[in-house]
Amino acid sequence: MFAETTESSTRERILDDAIRALKVTGTLLLRESYAGPWAVSVPGRNELNTLLKLPRNTHAVAFHLVEYGHCEIRLGRSESVLLKAGDMAVCFGGAPHRLAVGQRGAAQPIAALLGGKQNERRPEIVGRSADTSLICGVFLLRYADFNPLLAALPPVLHASLAQSGELHNLSGVARLIANEIARSSSGSTYVVERLVEVLCAEAIRACVDAAPSHVVSWLRAIKDPIVGRAIAAVHASPGADWSVNRLASEVSMSPSRFAARFSESLGLSPMSYVTRWRMNVACRALDESRISVDQIATAVGYESPAAFNRTFKKLVGLPPATWRTRAER
Repeated sequence: MFAETTESSTRERILDDAIRALKVTGTLLLRESYAGPWAVSVPGRNELNTLLKLPRNTHAVAFHLVEYGHCEIRLGRSESVLLKAGDMAVCFGGAPHRLAVGQRGAAQPIAALLGGKQNERRPEIVGRSADTSLICGVFLLRYADFNPLLAALPPVLHASLAQSGELHNLSGVARLIANEIARSSSGSTYVVERLVEVLCAEAIRACVDAAPSHVVSWLRAIKDPIVGRAIAAVHASPGADWSVNRLASEVSMSPSRFAARFSESLGLSPMSYVTRWRMNVACRALDESRISVDQIATAVGYESPAAFNRTFKKLVGLPPATWRTRAER
């Protein structure tokens, strides 16, 4: 029992750290009712970022809650997925998608609805009862490029809010959001925005719950009692003098067996993971602090600022100082 509790605590600590590093915010975009047939199109991440005028290093992740009725969601040419009352879809992959009931023709662009254009399929306009009521919004994630969590999430999370999970409480948070919206005519209160942030965390936890144990991914890795402890150690002290030997000693395993187990679970070597997490920490420090690049290099484990600059430019694509300047715009 103690070992199981310890493993669960390690997993949750890593997960909380990765979610915290994303600096999650969020907002509701629409709460609309539709009388069929109807369709609404949502653009891909880059266009959605432009539409919402988001700053650099921010990823918009669209989500949709079905309050009542049903609809289908389709990404590109993939098979559509039926969303029923109490279902939620989160498009972590950032692909353009379409929500619809019975309409195969042109869809109303969500950009037009956000711009103030009237919903053409509003029940009172077409004189029919509503088939569906949707709450649509976005989670806004920062510093996602070197955060292993986002890359491990499915392109679309389809979750039933009626189903409880070991880690998440999606239904409870969604209910609080609906209640808060009912109190506010605008639906954009401070409380709603904070609840949307919690909803994002709960959606991510639902992904961890549902992650298959046989698929190579970060979600599998943090569930592994050996690999998870090593990842937790790196996150706790990214600037430590890490090596495969030192990480192996942290988990009481031979270096060769540890390296093989780590790579098998995650698909990255231990030191590749260390480097990528250090770059995530460095990007945040460059954006959020005024300490020098040399100080940041030392903080994330580089004795030589030149070595840090080379690694940062290789992985991020820009020198640290240039990245900081662009991030400030």
